[in-house]
Amino acid sequence: MMSNLFSIFDPSTNIFNLSLNWISTFLGLMFIPYSFWFMPNRYFMMWNFISSKLHNEFKTLMGPNSFNGSTFIFISLFFFILFNNFLGLFPYIFTSTSHLNLSLTLSLTLWLSFMIYGWINMTQHMFIHMIPQGTPTILMPFMVLIETISNIIRPGTLAVRLTANMIAGHLLLTLLGNSGMNMPNYLLIILIFTQILLLILEFAVAIIQSYVITILSTLYSSEVN
Repeated sequence: MMSNLFSIFDPSTNIFNLSLNWISTFLGLMFIPYSFWFMPNRYFMMWNFISSKLHNEFKTLMGPNSFNGSTFIFISLFFFILFNNFLGLFPYIFTSTSHLNLSLTLSLTLWLSFMIYGWINMTQHMFIHMIPQGTPTILMPFMVLIETISNIIRPGTLAVRLTANMIAGHLLLTLLGNSGMNMPNYLLIILIFTQILLLILEFAVAIIQSYVITILSTLYSSEVN
């Protein structure tokens, strides 16, 4: 039962189908209206409004020493995760953000970029960051060890947070959907109402998780500035 339940997150074993499954990662571009690319309209204005709000918030978190245009990396990351989270709620569409293959690739790439840049260009700052100000001398070796471990596990926690939240909601929707086959009519109505509420909750989770992952990535970036 459990293997069949979790099999909804498995891509097809056929090589041709496997490639088509992972192509769903880029299907979010199809949700952008055709007219968006050619003339200003309400979709363009909405997109511009959201992007400007995210830019201002990310700029504040990254500090005045951040490079111009660096916030657009995180804005793109936000929309990329958001589109993939939404696509996973549609029937028969592969949920790429529920796999560590995608989430760990994103988080590990960003984390390595921050670490390589920080240790090469600001080595002294990175060493200072490992020991909080006012730490007693006897506790300094332990603080360095703790900070090192917490820094190393960051990409893993980012990836697991996104994957676990996407899997949890999908599993709950699948369990309720499978149990509806044997229910009487009056319970089936309650089940449908519950499914609608869960679907609304999953829409909210899709937005929140995209925002949380992007904000955490921005905070990690701000530590090397």
